[in-house]
Amino acid sequence: MTGVTGMTGVTRDWRSWAPDLAVGLVVLLVGLVEATGTDLVYSSRTSLALVALGMAAAAGLSRRAPGIALLLVWAVCGIQLLGSVDLMVSEVAVAVVAFGTARWGSLLTVWLSALSIPAAGLVVFVLLAVSQLSGLVEQAGVMTLVERAYSYGDTWQLAAALIGVSVLGIPWLAGLALRFMSRARRSEISQVAAEEDAAQAHRESEQAREIAQLREEQARMARDVHDVVGHSLAVILAQAESAQYRKGSDTEALKETMATIATSARTSLQDVRQVLTTTAQPTVRLGGLDSLVDGVRASGHQVLSTEEGTPQPLPPDLETVAYRVLQEMLTNAIRHGRRDSVVHVERHWEGELRIEVRNVVDTSEDLTAPIAAVDVARMTSEPRSGGRGVEGMRRRLEAAGGRLDVRRRQEESGPTFTATAWLPLRSVAS
Repeated sequence: MTGVTGMTGVTRDWRSWAPDLAVGLVVLLVGLVEATGTDLVYSSRTSLALVALGMAAAAGLSRRAPGIALLLVWAVCGIQLLGSVDLMVSEVAVAVVAFGTARWGSLLTVWLSALSIPAAGLVVFVLLAVSQLSGLVEQAGVMTLVERAYSYGDTWQLAAALIGVSVLGIPWLAGLALRFMSRARRSEISQVAAEEDAAQAHRESEQAREIAQLREEQARMARDVHDVVGHSLAVILAQAESAQYRKGSDTEALKETMATIATSARTSLQDVRQVLTTTAQPTVRLGGLDSLVDGVRASGHQVLSTEEGTPQPLPPDLETVAYRVLQEMLTNAIRHGRRDSVVHVERHWEGELRIEVRNVVDTSEDLTAPIAAVDVARMTSEPRSGGRGVEGMRRRLEAAGGRLDVRRRQEESGPTFTATAWLPLRSVAS
């Protein structure tokens, strides 16, 4: 396979050189026909054939190596002048070199070719003007052209200049024009490609933004479901456990317990449906923060709730954050607190809303397993993905401009767990 690939590459290289070889062969053929079929006075056929070969090589290299082609033209013309070789019709191929240097040459080659056109005229003028060099001119066959030019009058110099400009200048200008046109096309193609890349980048950015929004929505829904289901299950579990210790004859108490369980389950189901059926930030149900405290009391836990300052209505987004944060705090207190201890709930309305829940930790639990203990460890480590527990509260609060502090202390009543949240107060837009 490697050999086949190499042969294919060689074939393509030869095909790319085909136009250049064709131009060179045409110039060489014309020069050889001229060298063998014309009777010239000063030059041998071998010298003419060598001039034709040099011009053919220069014409063939004008596209691939325009700098070398320009040097070959100057070398052939210099050798032709010093070697007394007659001018040839095939040397008109210098126009091909002029075109190639302007079209494909490097910046230096373009400048050298531009300077070569007036330089060639200057060299001929000097040779004609200096009498000591007139022999070279005559031997090179230039005097024949000069004598013929004199027969047309005194303006032959102008005609010669126009012919020289036409032979060399017009092809050079044509090559330069095509050079700039090609550069403009490449620039346009590059601009189109850049615009396509920018459009692709914009599409990818939009896709990434949509994916980020979807992930954020999924995380929000996961946090809401976690808070709603976790709180309701904690209340239901507490009610079910307390029902085990009630007397069988106390049917009213059992009915009340079962009603509380049913209410908690029904409310939880409604909240989960609301979370799963809306794309906007869900609003909390009626009852507010007090309903959470009352629900925990109904589960059989002792809750001491205090409120300082003047309560004020919160915007829907802050109200939802406050509700979910207090819900998670009470859930942790129910799950991991002692049933015979009081859960302290404090709300302070002084410049900002401060919510604090403090409970005694049940030391009979494996402290490496409970959410409360694990969440304390999260305070000193990198946040975990998923937005559960304390980390979920933290993200909610930070998104609303608030903050969270979680501490575990050793007190006389036992180890206590305290969660404190701060929320900025904003007035409700009228």
